Amino acid sequence: MPQETLICENPAVADLIPAPKKALITGITGQDGSYLAELLLSKGYEVHGVIRRSSSFSTGRIDHLYRDPHLGETRLHLHYGDLSDSSSLIHTLNRLRPDEVYNLGAQSHVKVSFEMPEFTADAIGMGTLRLLEAIRCADWPMRFYQAGSSEMFGKVAESPQRETTPFYPRSPYGVSKVFAHWMTIQYREAHGLFAANGILFNHESPRRGPTFVTRKVTRGLAAILAGREQKLYLGNLDARRDWGYAPEYVEAMWLMLQAPQPDDYVIATGAMHTVREFVEAVFAQAGLDWQDHVIIDPAYFRPTEVDELCGDASKAAAKLGWRPKTGFADLVRIMVEADLRDAGLDPGQYLKQTALEFGS
Repeated sequence: MPQETLICENPAVADLIPAPKKALITGITGQDGSYLAELLLSKGYEVHGVIRRSSSFSTGRIDHLYRDPHLGETRLHLHYGDLSDSSSLIHTLNRLRPDEVYNLGAQSHVKVSFEMPEFTADAIGMGTLRLLEAIRCADWPMRFYQAGSSEMFGKVAESPQRETTPFYPRSPYGVSKVFAHWMTIQYREAHGLFAANGILFNHESPRRGPTFVTRKVTRGLAAILAGREQKLYLGNLDARRDWGYAPEYVEAMWLMLQAPQPDDYVIATGAMHTVREFVEAVFAQAGLDWQDHVIIDPAYFRPTEVDELCGDASKAAAKLGWRPKTGFADLVRIMVEADLRDAGLDPGQYLKQTALEFGS
């Protein structure tokens, strides 16, 4: 367990007080990175994030956590770097000497991976390899977490999917994640690294990127209610997914690195819903018929589709004590309310108070 940060004015005594654990997160500005940073800070960690240099700010999800280092007592620090640049990874690791490394950085949009396959493969596949090699060459022990994806299962061989289910990826994104997954196992077995894979099924929140289907739907409802839009354009409504709540999934990441031995874990709810059910549930929150507002646009279909994904997280429950707490209906409600507020609307004036009928 991480040690609490203690302040002591006596140098002789201060030397005896253990320093807080130090974590490095790639992809800290993303949905998962921001929630993980919050979790680790709450546990007393010193948290460092790798961000890419850009002419515009992309730190909106963590702005509430950030404190100017000139003010002192700062436990969140940001560093420029990139998974495509080995030198930046090596330099950052050796300067910070973290106890734990969470690799969440990626080109994470499946549809975009068909349009940018080389960049996707380099960022996810080779980026993970560069980071693993930098850790292997370090002279202190680190624990490494690799963010896997249910998209690795693709054309599923069995349902629900578990850690032993064969992979059959159906996108450059999924293929790249499979490479990263097996490279993590290779470094664990060949070099003795404490390296764990988390095979996370779809996990959503108000911080999900606006181009992901769940957030696109909840933002679309808000725009319609605000009078800014009349229609919402979507792709395949028949795809079935296992949707969970992102803050709970980052806790599973942390638990994997606290385990006695490194291993691979599926993190999921075990409940599956179609995109159509999600859309219906979102619009039902406002008492609207989704069919009056949604138009199917073939441009949003993938060249090769993943029809269904449903995870079996029984191993995580048995070994880590992790179980999902937020059901489907509550997840929908959380996201809809947040996007209505973002649109300047009072959820209490627009949403029905009756419970959804789609189960947990």
